[in-house]
Amino acid sequence: MAAISTKQREKIKGYLEGFIQGIIDEYKGRVIQKPTTAIEYLSRNSINGELKPFQAALIPPELIRINQFERGLSTRLGNSLEECARLIAIEYHQDARRGYDIRGEVSIAAFAEAERQKEYYESMANRGQAKPSFEQMVTAVFNARREDDLVTKTVRADLYIFANDGTEYLFEIKSPKPNKGQCLEVIQRLLRFHLLRGAKRSQLQAYYAMPYNPYGVTKAVYKWSQARNYLPFDEAVVIGDEFWNIVGGATAYEELLEIYLEVGHDKSKYMLDALAFGF
Repeated sequence: MAAISTKQREKIKGYLEGFIQGIIDEYKGRVIQKPTTAIEYLSRNSINGELKPFQAALIPPELIRINQFERGLSTRLGNSLEECARLIAIEYHQDARRGYDIRGEVSIAAFAEAERQKEYYESMANRGQAKPSFEQMVTAVFNARREDDLVTKTVRADLYIFANDGTEYLFEIKSPKPNKGQCLEVIQRLLRFHLLRGAKRSQLQAYYAMPYNPYGVTKAVYKWSQARNYLPFDEAVVIGDEFWNIVGGATAYEELLEIYLEVGHDKSKYMLDALAFGF
């Protein structure tokens, strides 16, 4: 049985076609002026620091425009993956939402403990010493709660899923090659998800979700050292198949990629015509 129904497949395809079209419309009219002489190009100014004299001298403006389009698409790809995950999950589970706000009264001391746990984790990682498990950090945050320092706080998750078995999932969906700061920030956010929800690991599953694995199929071959060192990788990270299996079942990842391939194939000639030739 397919993980993505025909109806939902058409919704996802329509969404992706609109997603691509919006970015094409933004870049296709962008004027890339080829240098006429070295003096002419070196007299230009750029508010955003985008002058690249040697690149501009060698590469045709049409290829530069396509390169800019590719970078813009890559930057926004995460948004498309979040929406596709929601569209798949909404059929597979009881509920699924993007930009999900978790709001509630929480102890200031416990909220601050999430920051302290993040810093402690960083310290142990920097020293090459044994780091606390994610479960231990959640417990430490809960143990720091008081009754006399309550304030209202809100933390937003990229994706929320309420599964058919009653499990709640909260995801931060980010790059599969995060820097150290991003890793540590996610630890803090995941801890605060648990705190604001008032639920430990058995009732709530909070994860750093990487929609694909740049190193291969399995989690074991993933090599990005920043994530390996500055995240509780085995406990709090789901990558590639692990993530999409939660979202929509065993074949969801493969089926979604097939839809992306179909849209890419259908739009390929139009992309080249619009970006390279101005049609």
